[in-house]
Amino acid sequence: MASRHKLDFVDSELRQIRKDGLYRRLRYGKTQGAYITVGGKRLLNLCSNDYLGIHPVKTSDRQLQSSSRLVSGNDESYRRLEEVLAEHKTQQSSLVYPTGYMANLGAIPTIAKKGDVIFSDKLNHASIIEACKLSDAEIVVYRHNDMEDLEKKLRRRAENRFVITEGIFSMDGDLSPLKEITEISDRSGAITIVDDAHGDFVVGTDGRGTPSYFGVSKKIDLYISSLSKGLGSFGGYIAAKRSVVDLCINRSRPFVYTSALPSSLVEHSLKRIASDRKRRQKRLERNTALLSGGLRGIGFEVTSQTHIIPLILGDEKIAMDFGRYLFGSGLFVQPIRYPTVPKGQARLRISSTAWLTRKDIGHALEIFEKAHAKFM
Repeated sequence: MASRHKLDFVDSELRQIRKDGLYRRLRYGKTQGAYITVGGKRLLNLCSNDYLGIHPVKTSDRQLQSSSRLVSGNDESYRRLEEVLAEHKTQQSSLVYPTGYMANLGAIPTIAKKGDVIFSDKLNHASIIEACKLSDAEIVVYRHNDMEDLEKKLRRRAENRFVITEGIFSMDGDLSPLKEITEISDRSGAITIVDDAHGDFVVGTDGRGTPSYFGVSKKIDLYISSLSKGLGSFGGYIAAKRSVVDLCINRSRPFVYTSALPSSLVEHSLKRIASDRKRRQKRLERNTALLSGGLRGIGFEVTSQTHIIPLILGDEKIAMDFGRYLFGSGLFVQPIRYPTVPKGQARLRISSTAWLTRKDIGHALEIFEKAHAKFM
């Protein structure tokens, strides 16, 4: 019962916005040169920020946008993409941001405020950490994927409580235990937020993401994700109840005060979603298994079960030397060091992709075997 009412405060805030005469809504249109067409009516556009008239008049029959979506940059393609993304995440509504980082900075401080408490996984991405700081809510960090620690800390009282985690963690490649997290959140009446940038379009049924993989899609209150990773396009988005998205349209500063993505990129995302992603998903699964298994066979400790495969070397200097050796041998694998990861946990972060052939993987493993003999 508690889960049905834990976002009621959002509706209350929207009612106050309407009462104050400050309610914003999006108008969809098409721009071309000095004109904009809204609701079938062609109007002289005096809202554009394309001051020099330098943007191309046509890009796939659409002009590039140069204004915020609440001014004149809200191309009709956004409506189609956001409807598709909402369905993709089994939510009522969605909202596209220019990047996934901005989606975090936009959504989290909009719904979390002073008097609330955010419970954040220790290894959450920098964008989540910065977004939590912007919210003015109290931040409580729980040990990475430690459900006992989370449940104990969730006993803390607050006006609203939020549990925030990644679906697949970007540096360790491990999965968040979302089944347990949603069960704990439900028992305590906490709001569950998942940043699924690295799981979206990759894992789960039809690539619906990490919550789908664990069968808890409907238990997530707010999704934050990226269009530039698994989908191979550009941008970020949120998906949630209609009222949460509506509040972000009205209060989310990174949404209200920034220029819209070009409609060509929005259309590109729509095409990618409609493409044959299942075939690529299966190929990625195969390549990940080949890479992980081969690296284990060489002697590396590989614990990741996902396409993000960290080889934790510990020492920062060894990690840099290892990376230089791989580079000189024809492999581009970036060493990751503090402050991206804790001191003493330097690593090589390998990303498996569907681009790789069996020959590519075999060649890479030969080089890793020589590097292992040299540095390990």
